[in-house]
Amino acid sequence: MDLQASKQKFIDTWGALGSEWGINKSVAQVQALLLVSDNPLSTDEIMEMLTISRGNANMSLRQLLDYGIIYKKVIAGDRKEYFVAEKDIWKWALKIVLMRKQKEIDPVINVLRELEADTKKDKSREGKEFYKTISEIQQFSQQLSLLADKVCNSNRGELLLKLLKVIM
Repeated sequence: MDLQASKQKFIDTWGALGSEWGINKSVAQVQALLLVSDNPLSTDEIMEMLTISRGNANMSLRQLLDYGIIYKKVIAGDRKEYFVAEKDIWKWALKIVLMRKQKEIDPVINVLRELEADTKKDKSREGKEFYKTISEIQQFSQQLSLLADKVCNSNRGELLLKLLKVIM
């Protein structure tokens, strides 16, 4: 397989994985394209290479910029906007983990805390069981949140690497 075919396979696979992780396929493909590109790419180049619409390209780029995993690049003498990917896997992976935590784990913890407070005084058998279940899920979620915070705040994921060494 030649280099271009390998790059295309990576872009296609990353897009499919993105869909599995709840990320728009085009967003994942744009990130993958920028990851494998040696030079900054304009919106027009991204549209052409991925055969996506301008609206789709702009939405994908905006989302990736918001995540902080791609950057705008100015090219002297050119009025177009160009984009480059953060190529340090630890930087962008940890940013994604933190963003996903804020969107997915933190809201669940807040709801579980509310439910825990609302059901704490219910002395029925069913109420006690519900409270116990909610409390255990809340404690687990809180520990997961704390772990994610510690990993994201560690230098280049050193804590994660140490944890992996312990379990492997």
